[in-house]
Amino acid sequence: MRHFILFFALLGSVRIGYAQEIRYETIENISYVNEVASDYAKEQCKLDIHYPTSGEDKPIVLWFHGGGLTGGKKEIPTFLKEKELVVVGVGYRLAPNVKVEDIIRDAAKATSFVVRNAHRYRGDTSNIFISGHSAGGYLALMLSLNKTYLEAEGFDADKLAGIIPFSAQTITHFTARKEHGIKEEQPIINELAPLFWVRKDAPPITLLTGDRELEMLGRYEENAYLKRMLSLIGHKHVKLLEFQGYNHGMVYPGLPVLVEEINRLVKERG
Repeated sequence: MRHFILFFALLGSVRIGYAQEIRYETIENISYVNEVASDYAKEQCKLDIHYPTSGEDKPIVLWFHGGGLTGGKKEIPTFLKEKELVVVGVGYRLAPNVKVEDIIRDAAKATSFVVRNAHRYRGDTSNIFISGHSAGGYLALMLSLNKTYLEAEGFDADKLAGIIPFSAQTITHFTARKEHGIKEEQPIINELAPLFWVRKDAPPITLLTGDRELEMLGRYEENAYLKRMLSLIGHKHVKLLEFQGYNHGMVYPGLPVLVEEINRLVKERG
């Protein structure tokens, strides 16, 4: 008799586990611009969304691709799939077809679109994170530190739950410098630099970079300077993680940390 009881107990546990399994879908090429946008904007300004089809609302992470603001395409990193997250791969216009400031505005439009439509994809708008590699990390920082871009789209950057950029440029982006004939080896800090907009009330920021001896140009040092300046003005939730032995292409070792940081910040927010 006890064997039968054990069998049905195990069967019951299997059924419960199956009932609680989270299933996911991916929808591609969702436009986030309106009908009056240019043909080029309609082509580039699209999202892919990977989301759970059942269960409670999940944290949202927007992933902006790299490529120097002149190349690359929207993507959802495979590692981020099925991690109890709503993951959004963002496409945007590229230089030299548009200016860097236009690209930042695209990133803001995409973020606002996701906020407005999150309910369709079981997204928790109280836990929105922005991330991305290289140029994508730069966009993440510009959106969070210069509040005007998201304000223009009806969203308060202070409501973001966290910014977790991968090897982001924190001085003026080299593509923005190129627009003015400035070489990438000549650093400047102006309105198109995240460092220009340091503020103590910005959302939590976790900066990820490769090894300082292997990174592109001075990318580690740029991030270290941003961390230092944020700390000096009183920002209480900024840290810098350096991946020893990895160069600028440090996406994979960073992705598990991204998930850990999202989980940590969600837990701290309660």
